[in-house]
Amino acid sequence: MRTLYVSDLDGTLLRSDGRISAYSLSVLNRLIEDGVLFTYATARSLSSASVATEGLRLRAPAVVYNGAHIVDTRTGERLASETFSDGARAHVQGLLQAWSVSPIVYAFVDGRESVSWDAKQVNAGKRFYLDSRQGDRRLRRLEGADGLFDGEVFYYTCIGAQAELRPLYDALAGDARYTCTFQQELYRPEYWLEIMPRRATKADALGKLKALLQCDRAVAFGDSVNDISLFHAADACYAVDNAVDVLRQMATDVIGGNDADGVARWLAQHAR
Repeated sequence: MRTLYVSDLDGTLLRSDGRISAYSLSVLNRLIEDGVLFTYATARSLSSASVATEGLRLRAPAVVYNGAHIVDTRTGERLASETFSDGARAHVQGLLQAWSVSPIVYAFVDGRESVSWDAKQVNAGKRFYLDSRQGDRRLRRLEGADGLFDGEVFYYTCIGAQAELRPLYDALAGDARYTCTFQQELYRPEYWLEIMPRRATKADALGKLKALLQCDRAVAFGDSVNDISLFHAADACYAVDNAVDVLRQMATDVIGGNDADGVARWLAQHAR
């Protein structure tokens, strides 16, 4: 039986400093070299995930942007993608403007992956996010809203206070055209509202990966609410000890926490 092992990154495979430990790198690279199919599914971009997992020698494709893309981590090639229809995109744009929320917009502009934002609408949480990505070639600073929604849009991130973003989430969450996640940022006090096409989920991406790699079953690891769909789609699922309660209740079992290398230690004992 061919098994695919898929782990979330932040709060799961990565330690609290946002990096993968030397121990986890050693274990995972050895297992991958031995033929174990391991990869990650993250809300991060490939660019950000590659920095956090530096030294991890993946052979299987990875899931990025919460399932919007499946990518070859060695070449950056998109193997599968989900984007908004013109109507869905226009609807989101109208709601963002109605609620005076200025998002970070992820799109392919003139064929190039871009992260666009209005520099006149930057709060502390957005500034922290942007400052942590200085030098990222995807960054596309705009002096105003003109051009903010250009290109082939596939992801919106809104960063702010819970009370500010909750009405927008409520307006979108029940719409069948979208997948939305709304949660407090792992390393900050602000909340993040992430808006994606309906089929941009870790569950849908896991199904595509299993078919692509011809796997019979999948084992998942996670810690947060954006891993719920991943757990639903997996044949077995393991919550790290620091996971939110809803994920712990769904899990096949609870394993060691992210700061204790829980995923790598479980894989070292069980992965075949």
